[in-house]
Amino acid sequence: MENVLFVCVENAGRSQMAEAFFRKYAPAKFNVISAGTTPSSQLNSTVVQVMKEVGIDIMQQSPKTLSNEMIENSSKTINMGCMDKESCPALFVNDVLDWNISDPKGKSIDDVREIRDQILKKVLQLIESIEK
Repeated sequence: MENVLFVCVENAGRSQMAEAFFRKYAPAKFNVISAGTTPSSQLNSTVVQVMKEVGIDIMQQSPKTLSNEMIENSSKTINMGCMDKESCPALFVNDVLDWNISDPKGKSIDDVREIRDQILKKVLQLIESIEK
């Protein structure tokens, strides 16, 4: 099994959406997890809502702290984007893909839908590239 890791700062929005889409669309030969450098205490409620709109329930997910073990065990690590340089996951992870996706925190539901759709497109492209 290959491990894919999606990282962001709070693990409350972007990386959770990426994990959920990857879990839904990737072949069973992949494990997927998401984590953050400074995780939030709960998921972004707007993110939960927009994922439900596309038939994916992430209510049972919870933000997790990025660990060295997660990094070492991942064959592919994707940084969703950074809010600030001090907590940017790319500082802690070598050989990381950086998608530079906007943080949904504090954004309108329409903006979060756009972010969701952008993440879905990137996840499907990633799946296609690693299946080859």
